Amino acid sequence: AGRKRSRATARAQGPTAAAGAGCARRGSVLLSFAAAGLALGGGGKKALAAEKVTADAVGKARADLAKLIKADVDKGPTLVRLAWHSSGTYEKMSKTGGSGQGTIRFKEELAHGGNAGLDKAVAWLEPLKEANPSISYADLYTLGGVVAIRTLGGPEVPWRAGRVDSMSPSDVTPDGRLPGADNGSYEKDTGHLRDVFYRMGFDDQEIVALSGAHALGRCHADASGFVGKWTPTPTTFNNLYFVVLKNLAWEEGCVKGETCKNHQYRDVEQQQLMMLPTDIALTKDKSFMKWVDKYAGDQQAFFVDFSKAFSKLLENGTKDLYTV
Repeated sequence: AGRKRSRATARAQGPTAAAGAGCARRGSVLLSFAAAGLALGGGGKKALAAEKVTADAVGKARADLAKLIKADVDKGPTLVRLAWHSSGTYEKMSKTGGSGQGTIRFKEELAHGGNAGLDKAVAWLEPLKEANPSISYADLYTLGGVVAIRTLGGPEVPWRAGRVDSMSPSDVTPDGRLPGADNGSYEKDTGHLRDVFYRMGFDDQEIVALSGAHALGRCHADASGFVGKWTPTPTTFNNLYFVVLKNLAWEEGCVKGETCKNHQYRDVEQQQLMMLPTDIALTKDKSFMKWVDKYAGDQQAFFVDFSKAFSKLLENGTKDLYTV
């Protein structure tokens, strides 16, 4: 059964969630990687060897990241997305992808459709990398997501160091490994999410928990083609994504005053919040619904489960990590 493209109200019949679709910040401009000092290849295929970083070094990097986010809280959600997308390329069968080599700094990976706008986040972190040279790009990008979640009110996410940067764009995985937001029908959307997340080794409960990251940030038409924020508090990490998805009525359409390039949903009453097709699709799936229902009513349970799932996401495909 395909999705009905009528203007009829689509009410969330119980809780749901969506997976991370490529929603980006406004005004993505390709930056000059040479000027930013990023390694874009030419150094062979071997990764840079790295000595173990110290607790003091990680502490300083955490403090620098928190300072960056507190100076502009809108950067926090984008740093979570950078950590997510640098990790979400993992494939357990081939054991390729993941955050382990920091390849999202290469222009070849930033050009992937789901990474629109993340060149800006990479540029934000370049001064921090220069100020914290003992930490790899791969460690810095994942730590940035962990610090952003905590700084914006979310749980502490276990994080370990030891990722070793690749020096060659040949290590970039093929485009298409990140979740897509609209696949043509509710059944295709939920099937797509399972295909993507099962490939990484996640189950239905973890898919829903990770979807709660949509509590943060917003989409822009000139980056992802979608428009709007999921919750009234896009710079606070909480369980409101599940609460509004479950309890508000939704209809097809763009948020008030905006023009959307892609198919999406808006809340019926005020038309100020948005949901992606994959968000709404999960309201149609009993296995996903029971978890969203749980998280809508229990923020602490969501924090515990999200922390575990996000830590797993960040470590997929890595090796020889260590606690600092």
